[in-house]
Amino acid sequence: MGAKDRKGAPLPPPVWSDTFEAVNNNIICPQHDIAKMLEENKITKEDCLITNVYTPETNGELLPVFVHFHGGAYAIGFGHISQNENIVKSKKVITVTFNYRLGAHGFLCLGTKDVPGNAGMKDQVALLRWVKNNIAKFGGNPDEVTISGYNAGSSAVDLLTISKMAQGLFKRVITESGSNTAAFSVQTDPIKNAERYADLFKMDNLDNFYDLEFFYKNLSSTEINSKSALSRPDSTFLMSPCVERDVGQERFLDDNPVNILKSGKFEKVPMLYGFGETEGEFRILLLEFWEFWMNVRFLEFLPADLQFEDKFEKRKIAEEIKRFYFGDKTIGKETMSEFVKYFTDVMFAYPTLRSVKLQVEAGNNQIYLYMISKSIYENPAILSKNATLVDQCSKTIGVLNDYWEETKEYHYDAEDLKPVREVILQVWLNFITSGEPIIPGSKIKWQPVGANWSPHMYIGRTFKLKKSLLKKRALFWEKIYNKYYRFPSPPLAPPPKEGDAKENE
Repeated sequence: MGAKDRKGAPLPPPVWSDTFEAVNNNIICPQHDIAKMLEENKITKEDCLITNVYTPETNGELLPVFVHFHGGAYAIGFGHISQNENIVKSKKVITVTFNYRLGAHGFLCLGTKDVPGNAGMKDQVALLRWVKNNIAKFGGNPDEVTISGYNAGSSAVDLLTISKMAQGLFKRVITESGSNTAAFSVQTDPIKNAERYADLFKMDNLDNFYDLEFFYKNLSSTEINSKSALSRPDSTFLMSPCVERDVGQERFLDDNPVNILKSGKFEKVPMLYGFGETEGEFRILLLEFWEFWMNVRFLEFLPADLQFEDKFEKRKIAEEIKRFYFGDKTIGKETMSEFVKYFTDVMFAYPTLRSVKLQVEAGNNQIYLYMISKSIYENPAILSKNATLVDQCSKTIGVLNDYWEETKEYHYDAEDLKPVREVILQVWLNFITSGEPIIPGSKIKWQPVGANWSPHMYIGRTFKLKKSLLKKRALFWEKIYNKYYRFPSPPLAPPPKEGDAKENE
């Protein structure tokens, strides 16, 4: 792609007249250097839209397809990081992983024809269209596609459920710790975010739109993703999907998720929808840097999708939230559990419960709500090559892959938890193949969720069907969001250039 079109929708795939040896799975999209911690020997290329297909012996029968979306805050990661060995070993499913453009390369949103936004999401739609048209050649059933992801991958999957571009491309959905209403899922103000990201490069004239556009167009795809915004206190990562302005092209999102969900104008599909009990653990490494400011200016740590009339109102609500989670305690190492609970709720738990409620109210009666107990991953997986990188997705990695058997990269209580993970794997497989999360060897029937987030499945060392999930905490945030939510909006039309303005006078 040239500088002009590299932030637009993906181009059609190439066509080969001879056999193409599709064996290079080392290519990853341009991203921050933190990705080097995840795996070595990767080749960074701008032309990075690689798909990996894993197939068991099919005996001519078309198998259901499991498409996995990698996580990484829309900023890092690659498809090959998860090979879903256990899914493939079941011999019941074909799996697909893939790359999509990341960071500003994939999610800069200026609202122009050259940079309309959501390039990374359009990569994902292109992948699903490719699966629809080609997976039968690999032994997969194009009418039996389940899409799944964790964290940003889960957020992306949830956005696909309400995008007009993606309707009809999948049959079932599994979201794990990331929803379409999370503050990090959709940019509230894309132009402001573009300015904030450009400020990391010390760019001058941030308030001049055409200088901003020129700046981004003249950065290489490697340079454009060289800055990290993964540690922002407002629970966003700056570059993520956006509501697109109509510039005469196909749009991934033409309205914000809350409005689309309330309208009910989207395809209702069966969903496994949930999160882990202590997802906020991934912020623990920031506690020592944040604890002072959380005590003196907690308002800086409110999610970015809340807005207030003035700073006095914002400070008042911030203090109310701080008391709800920390009481009169000083935020620090002694309140680590409260710290984890706060970030679990603002980034994962409440957005998930909010989206589930809106789906149910829109008529989706096929949502199976769950929460995975902290006992399954109370010691988060830590990459041994770099002990500072905590992976709160250890539950997913451990279930879909053979890490606890074949590698020492992840630290698990292997023998104790292996039977639990095997049951979870079977439940996930049952959902992928039948649309129902049937629990093997159990008399418990997992009922779809209804009003008040009830029932839900609490997945620990056993499966327990319980009533409302985190109802007190959900209602606390619902009251705040009903009053102070700032709906994400598309970029405004670019201002007229100086020469154009003179011509129109």
